[in-house]
Amino acid sequence: MEFVTVLLIAAGLAMDAFAVSISGGTTVREDRVRWALIIGGLFGGFQAAMPVLGWLGGVNLASFVGAYAPWIAFILLALIGGRMVIEAVLEKGESVQFTTGGIATLLLLAIATSIDALAVGITFAVLDTPILWPVVTIGLVTFALSAAGVLVGSSFGRIFGRKVEILGGVILIGIGLRILLDHLLF
Repeated sequence: MEFVTVLLIAAGLAMDAFAVSISGGTTVREDRVRWALIIGGLFGGFQAAMPVLGWLGGVNLASFVGAYAPWIAFILLALIGGRMVIEAVLEKGESVQFTTGGIATLLLLAIATSIDALAVGITFAVLDTPILWPVVTIGLVTFALSAAGVLVGSSFGRIFGRKVEILGGVILIGIGLRILLDHLLF
C-alpha cells in the first residue's frame, strides 16, 4: 500500500481523536503541554493498537465486532458527551476532564475513538497488507493531531469558558451519532 494512502487513512482515523482532544482540552488550564503529550500518547497508542488487533483477528473478528462497534462507540461517546453537557449547564464540574476525570474516562475515550481502526486492521489482513508501517503512521498522526487538539481546546476554553464545554459535549455526541448513522445508513 502506498504511503500517501496510508497517510490519508491515518488522518481519517485520527479525526475523532482530534475532535475529542479539542473537547477535553477545554478544561486543561495548567500543564497544557504535559496533558497534550499524555493524551496524544494514549490516543495514538490505542489508534495504533486497534489495527494490530484487527489484523491479528482477521475476518473472524470482523463478524463479531463489526456489527457492534458503531453501537459501542455511540454509547460511550454519547454518555461522556451527555455528562459534559449536563455538568457544564449545571455548573457542577467541568467537561471531560483530562486532568481529574480519571483513567477510566481517558481509556473509554481512547477506545471509543479507535474502534474504527479495528476495522482498518481487518481490511489490512484481508488485503494481505503488512501492518508495521501503517500502524506506526496511524499512531504518529493520531498522536500529533490529538496533542494539537488538547492545545487548541485549552486556548478556546480559556477564552470562552463553559460555552466551549457544552459545545465539546455536543461534539462528542455528534461524533457518536455520525458513527452510528454511517453504520445504519451505509
